[in-house]
Amino acid sequence: MQTAQRHSLKLLQWMMAASLALPLALFVFAAAISWNSINQAADREIERTLDVAHEHALKVFETIDRSLSEIAEIIRGLPDAGIRSREESLHQRLQQLTASLPQVKSTWVFDASGHALVNSLVAPAPDIDFSDREYFKAHAADDVGTYIGEVLTPRPPYRGAPFFGVSRRRSTEAGDFAGVIQASVLPEYFENFYARIGRESGSFFALGRTDGAMLAGYPKADREFRLDPDGPVGQQLAAIPDGGLITVISPADGIERRLGYRRLAEYPVYVSAGLETSAIRARWIATISQHLIFGVPATALLFLLLALALRRTRRLHEEAERRQEAEEALKHGQRLEALGQLTGGVAHDFNNLLTVIRASIDMLRRPNLPEQRRLRYIDAISETVNRASKLTGQLLAFARRQTLKPELFDVGQSVQVLSEMIGTLAGPWIEIVTRLPDEPCFINADAGQFETAIINMAVNARDAMDGVGRLTIAVRRAAELPIPDSHPPSPHGYVAVAVGDTGIGIPQDQLGRIFEPFFTTKQIGHGTGLGLSQVFGFAKQSGGEIVVVSEVGKGSTFTLYLPRAAAAGPMLQFAAADAPPVDGSGMSVLVVEDNIEVGRFAADALSELGYAATLVDNAAHALEALAGDAARFDVVFTDVAMPGMSGIELAQEIRRRNPDLPIVLTSGYSQVLAQRGSYGFDFLQKPYSIEQLSQLLHKVFRRKTTRTPTTASS
Repeated sequence: MQTAQRHSLKLLQWMMAASLALPLALFVFAAAISWNSINQAADREIERTLDVAHEHALKVFETIDRSLSEIAEIIRGLPDAGIRSREESLHQRLQQLTASLPQVKSTWVFDASGHALVNSLVAPAPDIDFSDREYFKAHAADDVGTYIGEVLTPRPPYRGAPFFGVSRRRSTEAGDFAGVIQASVLPEYFENFYARIGRESGSFFALGRTDGAMLAGYPKADREFRLDPDGPVGQQLAAIPDGGLITVISPADGIERRLGYRRLAEYPVYVSAGLETSAIRARWIATISQHLIFGVPATALLFLLLALALRRTRRLHEEAERRQEAEEALKHGQRLEALGQLTGGVAHDFNNLLTVIRASIDMLRRPNLPEQRRLRYIDAISETVNRASKLTGQLLAFARRQTLKPELFDVGQSVQVLSEMIGTLAGPWIEIVTRLPDEPCFINADAGQFETAIINMAVNARDAMDGVGRLTIAVRRAAELPIPDSHPPSPHGYVAVAVGDTGIGIPQDQLGRIFEPFFTTKQIGHGTGLGLSQVFGFAKQSGGEIVVVSEVGKGSTFTLYLPRAAAAGPMLQFAAADAPPVDGSGMSVLVVEDNIEVGRFAADALSELGYAATLVDNAAHALEALAGDAARFDVVFTDVAMPGMSGIELAQEIRRRNPDLPIVLTSGYSQVLAQRGSYGFDFLQKPYSIEQLSQLLHKVFRRKTTRTPTTASS
């Protein structure tokens, strides 16, 4: 009932949100489509208008070019004196030519000094020096072809509208500069044409030179301006010089426009056409406003109806919240109970272990203790320490805080080696069946934790069968986890190890608790309840999963899923046996340990084996000792968890200063190690034996001595 009420309330809330979100989404979608459509239509309109403006400008300049060619042909072969002597007739010819060209204000022929020989305005031409004009100076040094000048105002005594010059060079038969032929073109001719074709609101046209000088524009600018080559338009012209579309804010009037531009073939001139973006937006707003007229009332009515329904179901929601709070309080109490059970279980087991250690120590202090009993008490202490270490390892594995040492190995090979040990553990009346794949199944995981997990599952299966039955261990590949959302998918799939038994099975009401720490259905003294907890923690920390299928009276199957790895890199070979301690032979070891008792034990034990051990109690003192003479130490053995600089930071600093100095880390527990590993340094888990310590120190020192000659020879 509670779930149904909660779902109905959420459904109403979702429907209310949808009554607004869906129309809004549809409106936004329609508005986006309309915006794109109107912008595309505007671009097409701009391009069509640009085609007209470009074709018009091209014909105008081609006509002017032909007129200049005609004037050049008229005066071909005439020296300056000959032109002056025929000024009246040439003036009439130029006047007739200019009258046929509405875009041309006047035509001129200048000598090499910049004085007019003849023009289409008056005859005789006044004696005025025009050599300072841009259209004249451009040809003095070299033949630049047809030159288009800037917009100028007439020089007295001439009057009239502004103009820009289109000019050509006059050359002698020897190729020397003889003067200029020039036509004064009216910008207003282009502006009047643009006004006729730019009937749409926000239309814009411009005619300008490639250097940014403007020749004509519509609407006409209030002031003269030149485009900045480093501005948006200048950069666009430099990037795509032939033509394109761009949205810019005009430097002349500050209005944002969508512009199309195109260069006239063979002329250093650009023609542009565009629309104000405000005009384009106005078209879009006019279109989408039609949707709002019908959509807003319908949406408001639907929302009000759903709000009424939500109000009427609010009491059901409040009841559901009260029940949920009661359930959360119950769950919190259960979590506290589980935590109390965990704490009590740990205290119980550790007190038992400490009792054995304390009793053994007390017995060892008794005088005249026989050698046989002394050795027995020493063995009891050693075994109890191992059991305590295993217990802490299981707790850390369950909590997913264990420092794992991933290694690449074949699961099938590991299970094959373990099957013999499992057969011994299971006893003679349990049949062991292994099913291994034909191809290797590689994983990159902590081999020791993997073996412990398999043995824990096998021991659990043995106890469920009460010593008689069949235990099956099957290894196979799996494409994905049975619970897909528990971890990110592995790119190579997974390896599944199933441990099945023919035992009594697990009741359904207990399946949810079997991985809880210290939960066990076994008799007192027959199990700690941490075996399956270790399997659960190892699976989760390794990126895998553990799944249980069980039926009362028909047995259980525990399937461990671990990410499969590609077979690349060195692989672990399974063989084991604890070697005796290695004699130090004078090897110098710097021991860094903030716990002075642990540090003295390690230093004294190493000294007994022939090592030269130097003990310091923090990272700062270690760096001081190394700064004095780092070469006198063969290995650095440091704890991880220390006040101030940690052991990992110390190791990284030593690696930076002395790359060839071997470093071994040790810790009982470190969150950094649990999350990120040992950063490539050798690691020894606490508690450790003197045999393990000496073996590892000897291993890293031997690695250094075998690597050094190779480095030197290279």
